[in-house]
Amino acid sequence: MLLLRNHCDNILKKVPSYRLLALDVFRGMTIMAMIMVNNPGSWSHIYAPLRHADWHGWTVTDLIFPFFVFIVGVAISFSIGIQKDQAIPKFKIIQMAAIRSIKLILLGWFLAIFYYKFGDMNFNWFEDKLLGIRFMGVLQRIGLVYFCCVALFLFIRPKALILWVLSILTIYGLMMLYLPYSDDTGQIYQGLLIKGNNLSAWFDQLVLGSDNVFAKTLPFSFDPEGLLSTLPAVATCLTGVLLGSYLQWAKSINIPLVKQVGLLSLIGIVTYISGELLQFVIPINKTLWTPSYVLMSSGLATLTLALFIYVIDIKKNRRWGAPFIVFGANAIAFFMFAGITGRLLVMIPVADTQLKNWLYQTIFAPSFGMLNGSLMFAISFLILSYILMHWMYRNNIFWKA
Repeated sequence: MLLLRNHCDNILKKVPSYRLLALDVFRGMTIMAMIMVNNPGSWSHIYAPLRHADWHGWTVTDLIFPFFVFIVGVAISFSIGIQKDQAIPKFKIIQMAAIRSIKLILLGWFLAIFYYKFGDMNFNWFEDKLLGIRFMGVLQRIGLVYFCCVALFLFIRPKALILWVLSILTIYGLMMLYLPYSDDTGQIYQGLLIKGNNLSAWFDQLVLGSDNVFAKTLPFSFDPEGLLSTLPAVATCLTGVLLGSYLQWAKSINIPLVKQVGLLSLIGIVTYISGELLQFVIPINKTLWTPSYVLMSSGLATLTLALFIYVIDIKKNRRWGAPFIVFGANAIAFFMFAGITGRLLVMIPVADTQLKNWLYQTIFAPSFGMLNGSLMFAISFLILSYILMHWMYRNNIFWKA
């Protein structure tokens, strides 16, 4: 126990005093949760909360990605705020944001083509992976959202950004409900929000093509991180920008943290309830990133940040959050390591199956059972990742895309 306590204290010592520790813990916990749900021992044996909702509705897992996008927004308000204070020209800030966005997109494309089916003589990497590359994905969406929000934050006052969030959600919601679209036969649809038949899916297939998206469905193939649904994801990020801007303003005029937490909690509750009520007009749906989903998840993200600020920065109960700081300090490196390692585990053949399946069937399932074995595989994956991430943290290696 003393060793663990010293381990956590050493991590906390490296955190600069000016940082909002609650945000660092929140980021680390969110990326850790993302990696855990993406790496079960078996996709057939997963506890219900660790699954995404099949379509409408939400589970805890459906909060992970919007939480991360929200955190990106809070971080934008801090980092770009510092650059503004340093009198860095706006065109230079835009240029740096564009470069970072392109890097994230390229990393996403790298993961999309990083696969080879060893032992399958019929597998054609050029045709199956390169020509059929999935254009959109988690990193690609983050890259696009990041650039849009940096640009908006640079040229639009925070108060006006509230109108932008509401306008984006309103326009997107009206488009999804009322804008007509048609299939190849000329049949016209309007207002459908079903899997494979909605405006977002139609737009994905029209622009990206049916071979370059995640889900091959009829009448329209679609991507859960599609192009049109990235628009409300920008609104999610802007909610983080707004909350971060408020925290900086409140600090500048010495508003006590307790009062800040109180206001954040009120905002979070109102926003969450608004999302839950709006679902009677347009359902909560992660894949479509509906306006009700944006409000619901942003409200819960705000409440979570408020809770962390209260526990960590007000009550000074910090030691428990140290491991999450390690994960959050290298979030993109962590994501890439997990993506590459996870793919290698299914690429490497062992005993007429994949290495991942072999490990699950011969070690984890017999030791812990099917469900718990799948969970223990994910936890073991996190432990392995933590060893590398902590080594990077201890040696001041911070990889920024």
